[in-house]
Amino acid sequence: MKFVIQRVSEASVTVNQQVTGSIGKGFLVLIGVCDSDTKETADKMIRKMLGLRIFEDANGKTNLSLTDVHGSLLLVSQFTLYADCRKGNRPSFIRAGKPDLANELYEYIIQKCRDGNGHVETGIFGADMKVQLCNDGPFTIILDSED
Repeated sequence: MKFVIQRVSEASVTVNQQVTGSIGKGFLVLIGVCDSDTKETADKMIRKMLGLRIFEDANGKTNLSLTDVHGSLLLVSQFTLYADCRKGNRPSFIRAGKPDLANELYEYIIQKCRDGNGHVETGIFGADMKVQLCNDGPFTIILDSED
């Protein structure tokens, strides 16, 4: 499983010209699932993400977590995180999780984050989404369950 976490001052997702999710200060998280991922993998990734201390404290040090700053989450499924570009110029996506498993784990992650964080917005699994964000920093962290 891969999470690309971007600290944002605002972010939104639009599908068919309708906003499906919008947040202010928080994390935009792009989520990639592979076939070997499980709910246990997701739990580990969620704990790590929610515990990241990448917001500045009163002294300007990145010492505060999403919870500390009452931040929001915008969770977006993105199978292209498993693109394999080693051969040729056209990416292969054979390592990406099959849609049924990926959607099940995406929905699981959404629910677990709502249980543990509060304000969670989402994209729509499998849809053609337009994502807008203002990356604060910029600050981007990549979590990979295989690391």
